[in-house]
Amino acid sequence: MVSTSNSVWITPHPKGTQARVLLSSVFGPYAQDDEFGSRSINPMELYHNQVTREQGSFSLRMFHRSWGLMMIQRNISAPSTLLDFPTLDDFQRELTSSEYDIVGISGIIPNFGKVREMCRQVRRLSPNSIIVVGGHVAAIPGLDALIDADYIVRGEGISWMRRYLGEDPEAPIAHPEIVSGFGFRILGMHVPDSKCDTAATIIPSVGCPLGCNFCTTSSFFGGKGKSIHFYETGDQLFDVMQQMERSLGVSSFFMMDENFLLNRSRAMQLLARMKEAGKSWALYVFSSVNAIRKYSMEELVQLGVSWIWVGLESPNSSYAKLKNTDTRALAAELRQHGIKILGSTIVGLEHHTPQNIHAEIEYAVSHGTDFHQFMLYTPVPGTPLFAQMQQEGRMLDVDLADIHGQYKFNYKHAAISRDESKVFLDWAFRHDFERNGPSLFRICETTFQGWKRYHNDPDLRVRRRFTAEARKLRTTYNAALWAMEKRLRTTNPPISKRIRELRREIEGAFGTFTRVVRSVVGPVLLWTSKREDKRLANGATYEPETFVERRNWIADKLRHTADVITMRPRDSEQPLTNIAAARVAVDSLSQVTSGD
Repeated sequence: MVSTSNSVWITPHPKGTQARVLLSSVFGPYAQDDEFGSRSINPMELYHNQVTREQGSFSLRMFHRSWGLMMIQRNISAPSTLLDFPTLDDFQRELTSSEYDIVGISGIIPNFGKVREMCRQVRRLSPNSIIVVGGHVAAIPGLDALIDADYIVRGEGISWMRRYLGEDPEAPIAHPEIVSGFGFRILGMHVPDSKCDTAATIIPSVGCPLGCNFCTTSSFFGGKGKSIHFYETGDQLFDVMQQMERSLGVSSFFMMDENFLLNRSRAMQLLARMKEAGKSWALYVFSSVNAIRKYSMEELVQLGVSWIWVGLESPNSSYAKLKNTDTRALAAELRQHGIKILGSTIVGLEHHTPQNIHAEIEYAVSHGTDFHQFMLYTPVPGTPLFAQMQQEGRMLDVDLADIHGQYKFNYKHAAISRDESKVFLDWAFRHDFERNGPSLFRICETTFQGWKRYHNDPDLRVRRRFTAEARKLRTTYNAALWAMEKRLRTTNPPISKRIRELRREIEGAFGTFTRVVRSVVGPVLLWTSKREDKRLANGATYEPETFVERRNWIADKLRHTADVITMRPRDSEQPLTNIAAARVAVDSLSQVTSGD
């Protein structure tokens, strides 16, 4: 049965809130080619998958939890288990360890094969369980005939699951404690996870009212002009953020909202509360260009906007969100104020040809953003673009596992062949790296510009934030600059020179301690980055650890509000956690050049 988030005719489960619920993401491993649809080109890493994938050991490596499942679990009162990033064995073991009444499986469209296999395993090992499938995989046309599930839920899942359990679907949303990323790795170093050194994820809403024709998120949650708000006011957001500050010890927040700055009244109310409470919070947001232009630079800085993910489609495209704006000037201005930019550009728009595509990519790269995502123009099931291409008879018979925008076209482009699409996409990533250097270098550049401008600002909140953000420039980031400078000295002299100039300026500003840390840690990072590139060349991949989280769970006749078990990462390599360990690593080298 296909259902939607706002379906009213759902027969509640007979056990109501006493039903035992298992919520699971699809099983791993992920960064390999297998029979279930995993692809080595499509790892479970947002940045390395879609943003920094051509940067080798300089690539930003990390994982993100399945936030939607965490939101559902936090907002139902039934006893539940959340299984995140399991192996197939983990999933099978959990199915037989308890009598689950409901099994919820979430996945994206490339995960179709895994979702199908998980449904099969539920029927085999837990035949009395009701199977509910959600996530973007639910947008596949005719999915109900392709998998053995009882319900396929399209759209927002909290209200649907509440309704199915006989609970109030309109009850206020309780936000789970979400650390935005884990398993951080760069330059071959595994950085220990630290709640106080990362951001908390806050999900104010889902969907985007702009409704670009290719956007899966907008389509999935209602389409153009629609979005679902969990927190409609700045007051509500402030309360949630303050709660996360207290429980997680964080001062920065990743706002998982497709166009956070579009709601100016909410943002300004949040700013008023931040000023009133003296909060020096940092915000990482998504926004469209036209929404950014609703604010002055002073307002963005005071609001704590530290990072913006923004669409930078071709100036020759028809998207209204870019109209009448010099996006290159805007990107430069934002970086001058210490606001890091992740630009997102589509390769293979309708007007692209083999003759103009290089100039279009060059235009995107010329923005000089801190990060740059490139994605193929991809008609994904459920979007208006998919409907259009299907109607025009332009869809190709492509494995669902390969519909993710990072491989080849899944439709007939008017001028660019399917094989050419991959060539142009790969070149875009390489060209950005060659032209602008490692993203870590660019982050340091933007952070230092912000510190120079604002470290003596009259607003104490602003001073505190920029001082905090520049803390790593004094230590590990500067050491990383030295390592990158040495690595690129022969392969990319212009970028190596820029890195050297920035490093010297940072050391001039922060003094002897920063130079000492660089002399100790820099050679370690030089060595680990070389080692990492060798490992990657030999096919090394990374997988997320498995999480098992129980809530309202009944075991041994005792009721627990939360029982969290974290299984170990599949990569057993231990991190270098302090300078002493780093020094030992340096001493083990036969020869290291550690001078300026």
